[in-house]
Amino acid sequence: MTDLHGGNVVSRLIRSLLVTVIAAAVLVPVSSAPAAAATTVCVLSCDTRDPSLARQESFPVPDQGINGRRLELHVSDADDMAWASIDEGSTGDSVWLDRSWDGGATWEPLLGKASIPSTWTGTRTLMYNITDPQHHRRGWVRACGDASAVACTNWAYPTVCDALCDGTDPAQAAGDDQPVPATTLYGRTIRLHVDQKNSMAWGTVEGGGAGDEIWLDRSWDGGTSRPDGSSLGRTSTPSGATSTHTTMYATRDPRGLLYGGTVRACGRESAHQEGSCTAWVRPVATRAGAAADALMYSYDTYEGWWKSSWWNSAATLTAVIDFARTTGTHDYDWTIARTFEQNRGTFAAGARSSDAIEGDFISRAVDDAGWWAVAWLDAYDYTGDPRYLNEAVTITQYVNQYWDNGTCGGGVWWDRERTYKNAVTNGLYLWLTTSLHQRIPADTVWLQRATTAATWYRSSGLINSSGLVNDGLTSSCANNGSTVWSYNQGLAIGGFTELWRVTGDSSLLTVARTLADAAISSPQLTRGGVLTESCDIGSATCDDNQKQFKGIFMRHFADLARTTGSATYRQYIQKQSDTLWTQDRTSLNALGERWACTSPNQTDWRTQASALGALTAATSVTR
Repeated sequence: MTDLHGGNVVSRLIRSLLVTVIAAAVLVPVSSAPAAAATTVCVLSCDTRDPSLARQESFPVPDQGINGRRLELHVSDADDMAWASIDEGSTGDSVWLDRSWDGGATWEPLLGKASIPSTWTGTRTLMYNITDPQHHRRGWVRACGDASAVACTNWAYPTVCDALCDGTDPAQAAGDDQPVPATTLYGRTIRLHVDQKNSMAWGTVEGGGAGDEIWLDRSWDGGTSRPDGSSLGRTSTPSGATSTHTTMYATRDPRGLLYGGTVRACGRESAHQEGSCTAWVRPVATRAGAAADALMYSYDTYEGWWKSSWWNSAATLTAVIDFARTTGTHDYDWTIARTFEQNRGTFAAGARSSDAIEGDFISRAVDDAGWWAVAWLDAYDYTGDPRYLNEAVTITQYVNQYWDNGTCGGGVWWDRERTYKNAVTNGLYLWLTTSLHQRIPADTVWLQRATTAATWYRSSGLINSSGLVNDGLTSSCANNGSTVWSYNQGLAIGGFTELWRVTGDSSLLTVARTLADAAISSPQLTRGGVLTESCDIGSATCDDNQKQFKGIFMRHFADLARTTGSATYRQYIQKQSDTLWTQDRTSLNALGERWACTSPNQTDWRTQASALGALTAATSVTR
């Protein structure tokens, strides 16, 4: 999207594409009712942030005069926040923001109201968020003031822009897809058209006559509500014609951090009041992009995580970063810092996990901490920000404390109570120690730990005679024969592949390939060519942890595929992408646990993150 930001007060660029002039607002209409008192909104920051901290300053609507005073609306798109100012005024003149969540019908009034103090000639409000992705609502804002009369600027941001803006002629569409069936009403055909590349939509009504109407509905919460999106582009069929169309409307609002917008086409026949609508649709620019947009619907901007699952959130952030790095999509980059800043501290048991979080993403569950170290290493590789590398070192130092040669000759304990040595914790440790060595100049300590971990893993018994990784070891240090989970297989593939890169020891790559070959050939992990957990079979159901295992496997399996150039591995990855996309996807791009879509199939943000991992893997091996 073209950068339309103003850089400072001198530039004062008018964001004409993003403004619809509602009226020349001189006096606030007395017939309009303000909404209920505002509640605090948190996105990148929370309401009432000091404007001196704004990363940008632009002026999206013209100034408004009030009895010789100048009223201005200021916006920092980088912060998704706005503030208001009044200048050339007198003591007691006041200024505030109004914020509307329903297209200007009602609003939260007097946000940050401030009065000019004695001896001053101007003042400003604090900053307030423009949109609320957490509650899937898009806001409009305006600056208002009182200087012996009340006046407001125009509302800003009625128009949504992504690659194209609301109101664009369908003649400019990059394609015309009709992803859901048309609906009919009194002989008229109502169709939804989508420009998938640009995530734009328009509607048509056909086979009718003068006065027939067509419009779009747009929703940011999957069709549950549409406070600023009903009757978009409402158009009547002109005299002498039998059809007409709306203009195009965007389904993504990157400026407002809203991505998974849904649309439907609705219409009515001129002689009847009732209308008919198509099904709701989320456009699909790319497979992985559509999965990522739908995943971001569940991100909690207030708390900075995918709510209710601690380690899963770390794995999900990793999936989002991998997607961004693979595709060059930067829309979700803000989630990295937001997640880090909101979760680095301490939390009582029950707030983030059943365990207390003791700071630096650490708890008694050693493997949970390890997943966060993986996420921050991925964040460091993507952003270059050293605080993420430092965090990964801190966490992995904690994990290293639970390496114990006294039991089973080595290996990391799963928990602080030292009750179990298992595959997931040791797979994480192997990958993390190797990865830290690769990123820390002149390191020898982490390399020594990595080679020791690999040697122990190979001899520990975790890998069975079929080349599959069982869940862990018994108290007598033997393979416990427990479930073969895909993520344990994937972590081992990834760890041995990474260490091969460092050492050049061909036996390590042989182990990785043996594990990969076993995974794609054994019915314990692959059925009908599709990656399958034991809890995907028959009437079984996967728990919240197991829902995410397959995406983790795909991440590391794709790494091996890229490393070896194996056509077999690439074909397997493409098979997963094709299957889950064609068999396991709804019209809103929700992706379930069972990629072959057998029943019962569960769908939530964890299954979405897992599927995103598979779709990103397919993208990475076909570039």
